[in-house]
Amino acid sequence: MVVPQTPDWVRDAIFYQIFPDRFARSVTVPKPRHLDEWGAPPTYHGYQGGDLIGVVEHLDYLSALGINAVYFTPVFQSASNHRYHTYDYEKVDPMLGGTSALRRLVDEAHARGIRVVLDGVFNHASRGFFPFHDIMENGPNSAYLDWSTVKCYPLQAYDAQKTPNYQAWWGLHALPKFNTDCPEVREFLWGIGRMWIEFGIDGWRLDVPNEIDDDSFWREFRQRVRAANPEAYIVGEVWTDAERWLEGDMWDAVMNYQFTRACLAFFIGEAVNEDDLRRTSLFPVGPTTAEAFRRNIERLLGLYHPEVSGVMLNLLGSHDMARFLTLARGDKSALRLATLFQMTYPGAPSIYYGDEIGMAGGHDPANRGAFPWHQNETWDTGLLHDFQRFIALRHQRPALRRGSIQFLWAKVGVIAIARQLADETIVVLFNAGRETRALDLPLGSLVADGTILAECWTHDAVKVEQSMIGGLKLAPRSARVFATP
Repeated sequence: MVVPQTPDWVRDAIFYQIFPDRFARSVTVPKPRHLDEWGAPPTYHGYQGGDLIGVVEHLDYLSALGINAVYFTPVFQSASNHRYHTYDYEKVDPMLGGTSALRRLVDEAHARGIRVVLDGVFNHASRGFFPFHDIMENGPNSAYLDWSTVKCYPLQAYDAQKTPNYQAWWGLHALPKFNTDCPEVREFLWGIGRMWIEFGIDGWRLDVPNEIDDDSFWREFRQRVRAANPEAYIVGEVWTDAERWLEGDMWDAVMNYQFTRACLAFFIGEAVNEDDLRRTSLFPVGPTTAEAFRRNIERLLGLYHPEVSGVMLNLLGSHDMARFLTLARGDKSALRLATLFQMTYPGAPSIYYGDEIGMAGGHDPANRGAFPWHQNETWDTGLLHDFQRFIALRHQRPALRRGSIQFLWAKVGVIAIARQLADETIVVLFNAGRETRALDLPLGSLVADGTILAECWTHDAVKVEQSMIGGLKLAPRSARVFATP
């Protein structure tokens, strides 16, 4: 098997996913009049006016959190607040500040050591996209007939009572699909992929890329992007297992929703909010035991080459699902435990904006609330501090970013994992149960007898004897982290 060539920087990355319309609004970017009030209940169609300069103004906040990579939902010109209805792939939306705002953002982010990944919506465009608009206007006389798959004329692009007579994503009139068999379409999309990499972005998150069911398309996309930047990160949105695309010739990774599902099952358990979860393919989460969690995680690690597992985008939430805290019915211990596991697991952790301060919200659009910058009395600062120290631990310990992983224990609601790199060993224990647990943790040949392990944050020391750590106690819904000096 060919060893995939993945971007090395991703192993050190802590990603932060931003929904630009809701993150921050700068007074320097001109706005139309009819915006919803910042912080108003989010709606499907209303704008709250966030922009990229607003993000620039809060880069220091991200740096203080420990973030060194940002993934944005789409930023190109569109007639929707989420901008998945792209009509001009070569320009940043003016409401976000235009292309000059992205230039400033990329430059100022890079100056702080923060990488920038954009959302590539290459499966479908919008009714305003110039070739589709031309077909609407000119019917069978359009010069762009091959760019879409049309069944008959005239196009029924706005009559919701009629099924679209062209290929549209999920049958939605507003989202005509590209005909990626068309050579001109392929060249256009490959060119967009390369154009923004040359502009200076650090990678692409690909929207529903499995629906472009054409491996040759993605192989060429990778070649074009990597020719512009050999360290560019290509990550696909696939909610299922994804071996087909992760053999080293298409994408580097996927959004690891199977990791998400495992964490929902174990750290939230039977209390998970099924009403919101049913609206995703993550339902049902399956067995909630420690043994099941171990099986799920070890299966995931076995699916992919270690190079791929080392750069998977490991997330607990996104704009496409209810927030983790809502799925946990407000149980912040579940979010704390899952986040610590996320930060001690191989791959690139990804935080959905606002989770670190306790933002809640059900399925779209409720999960896309505005970041409460001017209401910091609503922030859970204790939770924010925990995010900061979990992230700092990952930054401080190379074994958590590049080391091997093994399970040491998975019984009665308790799991223990070990990460190891050269002489550095990290042991992490989680008690997801509601009772105190006591155990003698076997280490096998992981470290020699007599080795002293210090507990991170408290600095309490334990000594390895008879290949185990004896007499450990774990409080309910808690975790402990031990490390070699």
